[in-house]
Amino acid sequence: MITNPPTEKTVEQAGEQPQFTITIPDTIVIKDFAAKLNKPVTSVVAELMRNGIMLSMNEKIDFDTAAILAEDFGFNVERGGKVEEIYDPTVDLEKLRELLKQDQQGTESRPPVVVVMGHVDHGKTTLLDAIRKTEVAKSEAGGITQAIGAYQVTVKDRKVTFIDTPGHEAFSAMRSRGANVADVAILVVAADDGLKLQTHEALEMIQKVGLPFIVAINKVDKPDANTQKVKTELTEIGLVPEEYGGKTVVAEISAKLQTGIEALLDMVLLVSDLNPEKLRTVTEKPAIGTIIESHIDKGAGAVATVLIQSGTLRIGDLVTAGIVHGKIRSMKDWKGEGQTTADPSAPVQILGLKEAPVVGDVLQVQTDHKTLRERVKEHALRKRPTAVNLLNVAKPEKSAEDEEEEEKPEMHSVKLILKTDTLGSQEAIVAALQKLQHPEVRWQLVKKGLGNINETDVLEAVDHEAVVYGFNVKAIPGAMQAAKEKTVTIETYEVIYHLINSVTQRLEDLLEPEVIQEDLGTLQVLAIFTRGKARMIVGGRVIRGKVTPRASLRIMRKGIEVGTATIEQLQANKKDVPEVLNGHECGMKVKTTIPLEVGDQLEAFIHDVRKRKLTDRTFQQTAST
Repeated sequence: MITNPPTEKTVEQAGEQPQFTITIPDTIVIKDFAAKLNKPVTSVVAELMRNGIMLSMNEKIDFDTAAILAEDFGFNVERGGKVEEIYDPTVDLEKLRELLKQDQQGTESRPPVVVVMGHVDHGKTTLLDAIRKTEVAKSEAGGITQAIGAYQVTVKDRKVTFIDTPGHEAFSAMRSRGANVADVAILVVAADDGLKLQTHEALEMIQKVGLPFIVAINKVDKPDANTQKVKTELTEIGLVPEEYGGKTVVAEISAKLQTGIEALLDMVLLVSDLNPEKLRTVTEKPAIGTIIESHIDKGAGAVATVLIQSGTLRIGDLVTAGIVHGKIRSMKDWKGEGQTTADPSAPVQILGLKEAPVVGDVLQVQTDHKTLRERVKEHALRKRPTAVNLLNVAKPEKSAEDEEEEEKPEMHSVKLILKTDTLGSQEAIVAALQKLQHPEVRWQLVKKGLGNINETDVLEAVDHEAVVYGFNVKAIPGAMQAAKEKTVTIETYEVIYHLINSVTQRLEDLLEPEVIQEDLGTLQVLAIFTRGKARMIVGGRVIRGKVTPRASLRIMRKGIEVGTATIEQLQANKKDVPEVLNGHECGMKVKTTIPLEVGDQLEAFIHDVRKRKLTDRTFQQTAST
């Protein structure tokens, strides 16, 4: 941030007195800021350099920096307007919704799109595999390798598309960009475990976006399965099963044994058919779809999986996805088989984009080639992050308060380096990490990238004292050797939930343990039997609660605390006892430096040291990425 006040020389160079007012958003690209000032961008960059800020015209500055700079050039400033997001206007999300709504007037039908959600340990992945195997069993080849994170199965001569997301966080990321990618949700609940926190989170997301859903009670084959208990829990939160007279569709399945799967698929068709107009579409038009996976392949370049939502995608089509553009060179279906066209609800892997797009971006075929070329040229210097440069975006300037907060010695942190297989996985993990917040500890993502963990990652971990996490990737031998030599921790996972649990554990290990004081009761001293320098034997009656051996005591005399003591031995009827309850008399050996007197009241309590969790306190500190 610029801290120098405007000088007369600066204003004179600008050639204006403060008289015009401009509106600036929270952040603004320097090039656009210069346009607002009607000044050459070189002048603005030069002024920044004079103030010690080295930025190019395509980088952003915050409001405070822009405000001071504008005043230097003789302008008054007001905060307002929206932060600029450079999207291709041809793929505006509102326009997408309108186009899809118009498709509902069509006469053709598309397959329903289903997303499976629920607690990670309740068999979500096993269910997806079981559903996929119903299609594999129909294949003459006897085995199909799923090539992309989505697939289609045939149910009663009708196709159904399933999206295999890294978790409901990834689904949330796509929804946050306005992508209506699913028609039906399956909420998986384990019959031996019931509704858990992650189940409620998934349900909240399903209901928030208004998705019709089916509850699949899984693991009914287990000895301790209790489907009635699950149905009762559902009823308690307002999801009354149909058999109880409600409207919630419930299926009982065993994904492991593949029982109940066909009935579940029948239910998917029934639920999707409740709103047949939403499945109407038009195929004879340029395609529109949503990016559901994205990564860079060393040999093939940018690779993306797109779910077609309207129209037909063809080999040779010119397309945009966000601000990324390209020409479709190849298409493969979920089986890895080459395709020349892709219809609505079809998931296909495409090659031909210049860069890897961001998961959730809208892909659209462009028919006006001249306009496309102009738009690509216009956005070349003003684009928001793509899947590649999103990994290396400069961190925003921290406020003075943030800097002070970071310097506090009590603010411990866990530093992370994250490597994932796809951008979708990465976004899902970062979204889940954002929930791990606490006023005393934080996590810091010092680096994130795609691909296997290498030696460079390990060396950076040494520099930052970081832990290296991998998701659906492996550490190459050189990295493993370097980690061993440098004592760097590398952890790899295939389930996001488990990775997040590891980070959570590391954060909780940094929290100071909580000392809990539990009040037990009160005893009134009735007699003094033995007096010593540090110990006394007394008799008394418990008048409230209870007393136990090793309990601490507050010595209350005429309502005033005069000292503390500890019970070393507790007896009733001349026998050691674990406790004495209200209304009973006892004898005690008490360790104390304050002589006790008849009539004193001794308030008993114990201390318990407990490991704290992130959820123990109201979250205040935002983790930094």
